[in-house]
Amino acid sequence: MRLIEGHRPLTPDSAIPVFDVDPYSEETLLDPGPFYTALREAGPVVFIPRYSVLAVGRYEETRKTFSDHENFVSSRGIGMDDFKLEKPWRPPSIILEVDPPDHTKTRKVMSKALSPKVVRTLMDDFTAAAEAIVDRLLQQSEIEGVVDLAEAFPTTVFPKAVGMKDVNTRHLVDYGAIVFNAVGPDNARRRAAMQRAPEVGGWITAACARDRLTEDGLGAMVYAAADAGEITSEEAGMLVRSFLSAGVDTTVTGIGNALWCFSQNPSQWDALLEDPKLARPAFEEVLRYTSPVHTFARTANLDTEIADYPVPEGAKVLCVLGAANMDPDKWGDPEVFRIDRRPVGHMAFGAGIHGCVGQNIARGELEALLSVMARKVARIEPAGEAVWRPNNAIRALDRLPLKLIAK
Repeated sequence: MRLIEGHRPLTPDSAIPVFDVDPYSEETLLDPGPFYTALREAGPVVFIPRYSVLAVGRYEETRKTFSDHENFVSSRGIGMDDFKLEKPWRPPSIILEVDPPDHTKTRKVMSKALSPKVVRTLMDDFTAAAEAIVDRLLQQSEIEGVVDLAEAFPTTVFPKAVGMKDVNTRHLVDYGAIVFNAVGPDNARRRAAMQRAPEVGGWITAACARDRLTEDGLGAMVYAAADAGEITSEEAGMLVRSFLSAGVDTTVTGIGNALWCFSQNPSQWDALLEDPKLARPAFEEVLRYTSPVHTFARTANLDTEIADYPVPEGAKVLCVLGAANMDPDKWGDPEVFRIDRRPVGHMAFGAGIHGCVGQNIARGELEALLSVMARKVARIEPAGEAVWRPNNAIRALDRLPLKLIAK
């Protein structure tokens, strides 16, 4: 066993089931379904010896652990390393990796900038961009769904919404993949991410500086909060960088997964065409069914328990959101993709005070795109094999050959 820096070995209670399966193997990351099932069946909480961590995958235990910010904190890192034991390789996220009262301050600023009211003011731009992209793609006999649509749409609309003057599509897309790979164990994916982090992270930091933003975007709203004394200027820059994971990476993954779901389930695309108002519920079902973020960690900040099993202070707990979203005790026929399900309470955006702060804008982008496609696209057909991209924390497609058939 080779533990990541800043992670100490755990001696679990003898009653906790041992689950010697690698959640970060390429086999698991490319096809996580069997892992999710085995994890839930093994028990409400298990011990994974190769990484010396606990893991939860049943819905109730996952939601409770993820949401309990007093016993299971984010401020010690959402990955395998414990920030209390070793300085992290990057500044901790001041949204995902802080706890109250600091979290309350920064989340208030982000929630205001990404409120439903603000997102509504962006919907016309989102819709216009979606129409232009979809119209262009309908002229092609075949498209590459990830690059041509899943990446193209968010990287067109979101930098403008933030007010970014500098746009590097590849860096915008790769930034999230690097950050999420870095929360994994000491494997090849994490090491590759650490090598690329200085280049891509440096560009992101520069592009989010105040002098590289317009005065009428979401970024300006965050810096205005610094002017008002709600946060510091340094915190403002960090929050603007946080936008990129919320508004780009989450949305790129969600769009790609939505296209895959509908290409594999044509009857559900027909259902959306019959009732375009299902665009929002359809996206929620895509999130439940594919779980773009499949694993985040929490750290026990004191001696506590999960499902009556003792958990010592310092224990890392993997919250396997993808397994919770497929728990048959929560969802009827979870293996079935059904856009009229309305899966209230799914864990794709997390839960509690650390739920994804950018979910409003991600939902707005996806709703705009699906609504436009429902007006213009009769069928979404596979044009080759979908290829998934293994990542330590997110489940995203690498390639998705498609045919879009116009109405």
